[in-house]
Amino acid sequence: MKLCRSSLRIIILTFYTLNSPADNILMLRVKEGDLYPMGLLFKRYHRELFGFFYHMSGNPDASEDMVQTAFYRMIKYRNSFTGHGAFRSWMYQLARNVLLDHVEHNKRSARQHNVEDYAERIGGGTLADELLQKTEQATQLRNALARLSEAHREVLVMSEYQDLKYKEIAEILNVTEGAIKTRYHRAMNELKTIYLKNEDER
Repeated sequence: MKLCRSSLRIIILTFYTLNSPADNILMLRVKEGDLYPMGLLFKRYHRELFGFFYHMSGNPDASEDMVQTAFYRMIKYRNSFTGHGAFRSWMYQLARNVLLDHVEHNKRSARQHNVEDYAERIGGGTLADELLQKTEQATQLRNALARLSEAHREVLVMSEYQDLKYKEIAEILNVTEGAIKTRYHRAMNELKTIYLKNEDER
């Protein structure tokens, strides 16, 4: 039986919905010119990217804009996706460039935002779950994170808030897994020192 184009597309869309294809398959479809799968990828990852941008910038409004920019760039630069590595790693590489552009053109706002208002959207790993229980503790954590270097803050956000593995972070940052482990432990020790010092000064 010969299928018309519209019927074939309905079958394909149904397949996507019911079988939840892997990220790489979806992105390769986008690369081929079918933009529908990008909607599924957005549904899967927009909250995660918002959390990454928020924890790195501290600005929820700018984070919303950066999420939109990141997905726009995924479409614009879709031909750069080879499918050899994980989609998530490629996504974060684009997201980091979006963040760097934001930092370059905008000074970080000194205004403190109420983390509790955004806690549901931010999500997070073990460190986030523990410290976001109380707004005061979360604010202290944000202050401590803000005092870390960009490199240390980035590896902690990716590991503790975004639940990325060392191997994934190493691929995103284009360094060795050993370097990431070293950077993580140094960043965590520095964060604990700053956090406890802030508590003692209260």
